[in-house]
Amino acid sequence: MSGHASEFNVGGTTPFSDGLWNNHLIGTASSQGVPDPNQQLVPTLYNFTYDVYFFGYNLALPQALEFDINQYFDNMGFIFGHECRLAGGNQWDVFDNQKGQWIPTGIPCNPNSNQWNHLTLKVQRTSDNHLTYQSITLNGDTHTLNWTFGHGSSPGWYGITINYQMDGNQNQDQYNMYLDELTFSYQ
Repeated sequence: MSGHASEFNVGGTTPFSDGLWNNHLIGTASSQGVPDPNQQLVPTLYNFTYDVYFFGYNLALPQALEFDINQYFDNMGFIFGHECRLAGGNQWDVFDNQKGQWIPTGIPCNPNSNQWNHLTLKVQRTSDNHLTYQSITLNGDTHTLNWTFGHGSSPGWYGITINYQMDGNQNQDQYNMYLDELTFSYQ
């Protein structure tokens, strides 16, 4: 799209292998120059939006594509995990931090092969430190969840990160994905 898309690839011989890309936005090793050395910023943030365009030539190959927002402070972990199961059933799952498992949403995930797909995820950490998955918008089709879960435990972790993960299928068929115009905002 912009001419500056990032290309990602998964392949190999081990079935269901994956590749995870992580970006530390706030806190130690911040890629954005926001180290928050006194650890005062992260606990004040509640509303997050992950917005990205992605492209794949054959979106029947990935087992899943995962897009995550993570917030850590005071030994609490808030992993807002969103997984678009493709070969795994064309449905969005969200991550339950306390159970450590994916929960099916019933929301279809059918991105288009050979064209750019636009994804917007909105989440919130509540004032009583729960995670609320607010909405998932794929190619202009918005599904409101407003599902709330308890937080996890993350002793010693601090900051805000975002992830992108590609999961291989049972044959570990090689595939490439492109991400472009990724923006992350918080309030």
